[in-house]
Amino acid sequence: MAQQHLDPTDPTADGAATGDALAGYLRAQATEFLRALRLHRETGSSQANGAEESVDAARLLRRSARRISGSLHTFRPLLDADWSEEMRPELAWLSGTLGLEHACEARLERLLLALHRLSGAAVLPAQTVDVMAAGAAAAAVAAGTRATGAARVGDGGPGNARGSAGVTPTPERGNLTVGAAKAGALLDRQLTLARTRAHSTALQALGSSRFHAVADKVALLASDVPLTRTAPSTDLRPLAAAAEERLTAAVGALPLVTAGHPYNAEALVHGLSPDPAPHPQDGPWHQVRLLLRLHRYAQEVLNGGNAPVDARLLAAGQALNRHRDASEAAAAAAQAARTPRIAPATAYALGVLHADQRHEVEAARFAFQQAWQKQTVSAP
Repeated sequence: MAQQHLDPTDPTADGAATGDALAGYLRAQATEFLRALRLHRETGSSQANGAEESVDAARLLRRSARRISGSLHTFRPLLDADWSEEMRPELAWLSGTLGLEHACEARLERLLLALHRLSGAAVLPAQTVDVMAAGAAAAAVAAGTRATGAARVGDGGPGNARGSAGVTPTPERGNLTVGAAKAGALLDRQLTLARTRAHSTALQALGSSRFHAVADKVALLASDVPLTRTAPSTDLRPLAAAAEERLTAAVGALPLVTAGHPYNAEALVHGLSPDPAPHPQDGPWHQVRLLLRLHRYAQEVLNGGNAPVDARLLAAGQALNRHRDASEAAAAAAQAARTPRIAPATAYALGVLHADQRHEVEAARFAFQQAWQKQTVSAP
């Protein structure tokens, strides 16, 4: 039998993924997008369980849109440049628009649960947030505090604005409890209004000519991926490695030494500034979160959509998700505190809530640092 000689210039000789693998991944994600779109249209007209299934369909639409957009970004040298540059921002617009309603709902739930914890009330289950119950519980705690002069609060911990059990409340503690119900009601009004607007925006987007143009392009992508002439035989690993290097460089620029401390006073300097701009410390962390997502998607492409779950990267990603959620919740509390003519006790409760969420931001940064250090140490 004649001996076979492997061509060292052929990337397929060692089983490396090439542009053909990228095309297969994009076709699969486009198919998932179209399946989610069909599910959304079916559940949109259904009454029974329609709302829950519609939410699931929107989540699947966002999921596939993010993966297509991320892959177009990482592997753009292998794709038709004009088509890719036109497609990516449209997918980003769709994913962002569909995610606004869920973000408002999750933010309200997070803030109400934090108000319960900070006021000493029993924490509600994560899956149910009843604003009326929140106000009643906070009011009951306030009445109990005024009657007995004492309240029990949750256990303290690094990065959390909590007291210790059995401590007689200070006057400030009483102000927080009294203002918690009104603060919760104010947040409910503002974030429910934002959620309603986001829902209307999403419905308008899904019925717009802009969305139909995106859906048509994704439908074409499911059968025809516009690769460059040399892409089918081009090794994908260098481009995936470049995505990982961008992530590593961005993590290296983070102030991980500061994140290693349980309290970062600098994080509160601009917290109640009249400037509604995002917190200046948060931007680099949000960027790392996006780069980590691109790295994960690149690994999925290399592994044919079945990338093995890396527990350390998963923990790092979860920490960055908590960081984003807490930072956006803190911004919502600060925005509510700027509402004209609110009672001092309400403003005080919102201020403590803002500080609590900034502490949660610091806790998430510390968790990311721990996960990333394990990832670095375990890397070959």
